[in-house]
Amino acid sequence: MDDLPHILVVDDDRRIRSLLQSFLAENGFRISVAASAQDAREQMRIMAFDLVVLDIMMPGETGLSLALSLRESGNSVPVLMLSALAEPSDRIAGLESGSDDYLAKPFEPRELLLRIRGLLRRQEQPPRGRTEVAFGPYVFHLQRGELRKGAEPVRLTSREREFLRTLAASAGTPVARGDLAPEASEDGARSVDVQINRLRQKIEDDPSNPVYLQTVRGAGYVLHAD
Repeated sequence: MDDLPHILVVDDDRRIRSLLQSFLAENGFRISVAASAQDAREQMRIMAFDLVVLDIMMPGETGLSLALSLRESGNSVPVLMLSALAEPSDRIAGLESGSDDYLAKPFEPRELLLRIRGLLRRQEQPPRGRTEVAFGPYVFHLQRGELRKGAEPVRLTSREREFLRTLAASAGTPVARGDLAPEASEDGARSVDVQINRLRQKIEDDPSNPVYLQTVRGAGYVLHAD
């Protein structure tokens, strides 16, 4: 059991917690549950999780607030948000808070399973080829997913890390939006743009006039390396 991926399910609905706990346990995961953001914080203080399934609409602190505070504190655990809010603007807000994926309720359990496995797979797979890519004062180590500006580490969410890893592995060559986020969704392109803008905030002196991470009209995005 200790070797199984450990997932924390955070939802104030006891029925959903129970259903997710049973379904995910049957599919090869170790599951802990939390009924609130406060409960989740307490558990994360004493245990490390491989992924968090997080409801947005909860009494007290919302899932959006919890995800944002995790990222601000440097915690890069993958976060999959669940919400009854299904508008594109709601999905964008979820991704902007630092989550790695967003699934609207009601959802197919098999789709949830596929998304969880996809997020965990991204954490596990090392890239091939070059090991480091330098651009300006930054160096990105592809296998470790570490970005440094000189000697200082730059904090990345797991989603930002995977985007940068894909771009760095193809440095100098445009990468299509579909290659950055292969999972299909109605507003997938907008979700990619949100992540790119967040990356630019971290690596560009002037994000509105990027030097390193540029848009290639009709082709996607390209990272210009040294």
